[in-house]
Amino acid sequence: MSASSASDGMLERREVLGSSTSQGADARQAASRRPAGRNAGLGLASAILCLSSLMWIGQAAMLAIGVGAISNGGGLADVAVAAAIVAALGILRAALDAAGGRLAFHAARRELSVHRSAATAVLAKRSPIDSGRSASGLAASVLGEQAEAIVPYLARFRPARMKASVVPLVMLLCILPISWVAALVLAFCAPLIPIFMALIGWRAKEASEKHLAETGGINAFLLDRLRGLATIRALDAVDATVLRLRADAESLRFRTMAVLRIAFLSSAVLEFFAALGVAATAVYVGFSLLGSIEVGTWEGRLTLPQGLFILLLAPAFFEPLRELSAVWHDRASGEAALAALKELAAAQNTILGGGDAKPCPSAGPASIEIEGLVFRHGLERKPVVDHLDLSVAPGEHVALWGASGCGKTTILSLIAGLARHEAGVVRIGGMPLRDDTADGLRRRMAWIGQSPHVFAGSVKRNVALGRSGIDSNTVAGALGSVALDQFFTSERVAAVGEGGLGLSGGEALRLALARMMVDEQADIILADEPTAHLDAQTASAVTDALLALAKGRILIVATHDPVLAGRLDRIVRLDAPTRRAAA
Repeated sequence: MSASSASDGMLERREVLGSSTSQGADARQAASRRPAGRNAGLGLASAILCLSSLMWIGQAAMLAIGVGAISNGGGLADVAVAAAIVAALGILRAALDAAGGRLAFHAARRELSVHRSAATAVLAKRSPIDSGRSASGLAASVLGEQAEAIVPYLARFRPARMKASVVPLVMLLCILPISWVAALVLAFCAPLIPIFMALIGWRAKEASEKHLAETGGINAFLLDRLRGLATIRALDAVDATVLRLRADAESLRFRTMAVLRIAFLSSAVLEFFAALGVAATAVYVGFSLLGSIEVGTWEGRLTLPQGLFILLLAPAFFEPLRELSAVWHDRASGEAALAALKELAAAQNTILGGGDAKPCPSAGPASIEIEGLVFRHGLERKPVVDHLDLSVAPGEHVALWGASGCGKTTILSLIAGLARHEAGVVRIGGMPLRDDTADGLRRRMAWIGQSPHVFAGSVKRNVALGRSGIDSNTVAGALGSVALDQFFTSERVAAVGEGGLGLSGGEALRLALARMMVDEQADIILADEPTAHLDAQTASAVTDALLALAKGRILIVATHDPVLAGRLDRIVRLDAPTRRAAA
């Protein structure tokens, strides 16, 4: 689920306010603990793959010995042992390659799961009124698509980096006792490759980060425009949207080609220096065997087995570097994806609580006391709620009245613990709202917003929301109370689509009221503009149902509707300059 969808669900459903936050906290705690053996798995896989590559030294030695024996007139018996060792090492190498690759892949998948779980848990706890919350399309793109780049980065680049650090060095130590010139040639060419690869890698990482940002941006743009498709058509803005989408697609194409150009450049650099090193080694060995060069060895001239051994190791010396070049772009993409996941997991404004939602036995009858409440969306911004004092008695119905932007929705969110206040205290039933009490206190609350979320499925399932102890008769009674019983008995039961497809705005609001009616624990109802965008008749029906539901319970409504506000016990006016409440 994307970031904003999770937060919207948190606003719309009392279950998400209570029990689901505990599940999100458990997931975050599990994600924060580093799984035992996770790094050990990647390290073991890298070691196995290194060992597999080093076995070529033994195969090369046996091949050189066998060829030397044949050149000296030896028969089948003289090369049988060497051939058997070559075959056995080849089989063992294949087995080690398969085992190391499989182990690296599974370790990489576990690592990805840990990072995804951490990011998802933090997103689930982000406050729905957090102004810095990631767009749904961007979060979904990072979690679902871009995060997959971590797997090849860990499964291929990490082992390749270890092989490139270990295998050439071991091979160089094997060549050095035979010919110091050959070792010097290889040692001279080898450092040039990582130097140029590093220079190219800095540019590759920057290009990959821009590419991932472009991908996330276009996904967020598409999701936003799909949600507002009806509005776009009504405003005759289809052509402008198409032009914007075309420009974004062209920019994405440019970023993609930039990444590919860098990948081809890195491969060309590697192949040039690798070919240069192998060619120089081959020239030296060839002239040494022909007798044209008599220097470069510790004693005497190179023999055929020695020269062949060096020639067999020279390409293998550069093979780990070639492999590293092939997966170099995986590093850039993987590190950019890791950075994007870590940015998502960087907790900003989170909801209170999020642990196990336990009942609060010491909480008294439903009442709300707010003293000196202060909240702002950022340290550099002005307070939205500035030293608010408010008291709501048990069973009292209160309307929050004020201009747009005066903090009505923010106050409701702070009462529900959906954001952390900067100063002040909120008491529910005499108990302060804190991290250790928020989950239990939220069980006493129900929320209804302007656009309650409706899940794809039957009306019955949308009312019950998977809660235990809610049978068909209870659901039918709740639907009848809000004049939706015809949907429970008609064929439309299974026709409700995601987001309320098949229901009007008023029907969706009444469905949300039916959800509250079957919740006997909720004795505090928080309603955010429940009659906004409704015609007078529908607004009157929703108001009647809401007041009937709130009988004997606390009801706090943020509204611009004078009819609804006039039917409540008290109107609290929020003074815009001071953000104080006045009856």
